[in-house]
Amino acid sequence: MAQAARVARALWPGKCALADRLGGRSWPPLLTQSRAVFAGTTSSRQGRSRLLGAVTLAVGGALGLYHTVRWHLRAQDLRAQRPAAQLSLSSRLQLTLYQYKTCPFCSKVRAFLDSHALPYEVVEVNPVRRAEIKFSSYRKVPILVAQEEGSSQQLNDSSVIISALKTHLVSGQPLEKVITYYPPMKALNDQGKEVTEFCNKYWLMLDEQEAQRMYGGKEARTEEMKWRQWADDWLVHLVSPNVYRTPTEALASFDYIVREGKFGAVEGAVAKYVGAAAMYLISKRLKNRHHLQDDVREDLYEAANKWVAAVGKDRPFMGGQKPNLADLAVYGVLRVMEGLEAFDDMMRHTRIQPWYLRVEKAITEASSAP
Repeated sequence: MAQAARVARALWPGKCALADRLGGRSWPPLLTQSRAVFAGTTSSRQGRSRLLGAVTLAVGGALGLYHTVRWHLRAQDLRAQRPAAQLSLSSRLQLTLYQYKTCPFCSKVRAFLDSHALPYEVVEVNPVRRAEIKFSSYRKVPILVAQEEGSSQQLNDSSVIISALKTHLVSGQPLEKVITYYPPMKALNDQGKEVTEFCNKYWLMLDEQEAQRMYGGKEARTEEMKWRQWADDWLVHLVSPNVYRTPTEALASFDYIVREGKFGAVEGAVAKYVGAAAMYLISKRLKNRHHLQDDVREDLYEAANKWVAAVGKDRPFMGGQKPNLADLAVYGVLRVMEGLEAFDDMMRHTRIQPWYLRVEKAITEASSAP
């Protein structure tokens, strides 16, 4: 049962990419949006954790600032050296996405790639053996491997993948250089476990002209960052408690996971029945951990309506006439519930359906364009 539960937490929110989720303090743009909570069971452990945390955050912030200043100093030279051929950067990238299909963080990345018509290959990772990513010391998904003109770059963490690729596409800076703007750092989570977080993960490294062309103003840029982080900090944590809310829903969720994932015959049978029972119980702890209401559907409904209210009535998307990175993040998280009771209930009891269908249509049109 414990192994099946680990599989489930890998395929659904909260465990498929620990680097995506650390609770706690937010840091400002251009330094880091990292969040880490340092805790321990004894006062000495707390002291060590806090000291390590302070040192880690200081080093991480310094790295982020260093790379940011370095970027600003080089931005003008990079623009001057940029060849005209870089206007078609997307056609020069060969992308391979290592994923679990039912993982919301992986779904976010697919939504971004499809909406930007970036061709990519998918490698479905076995959640038990994970042999497909044995090449990587970073053992979470999504992982994106990008090949360009003979060089190969590995990008980790869904938000870093999206921010780095978007920066690359808009600015034309070499992807190898862009990745250095998102340095990883080690931190302790609230269980005292060392995890990896990334500086600047919601920030696009653009010069003033590029940012103005893309956003039109600072308010739009700040709004996009805020809601991208909201999708990771809050929305994603509502998925598991809702799809495992009852034994029947848990079994239906695991039927979907096994059908869409990469399992052997025995692994699939164990995951479907033992995992469903385990995750039904675990979902109750998740509800308490995130202080959800007794009926977790109410939290899901509130989140959906809050998002719709933020988009407003005067624009089809938060990005205006086309989805921005926040639209794609929220859509990507919610999409993993399609076909399940929680998704159907959300569509019936909230105002999110028109926006959701507009994003779906926009992504379909973009990905199918010649």
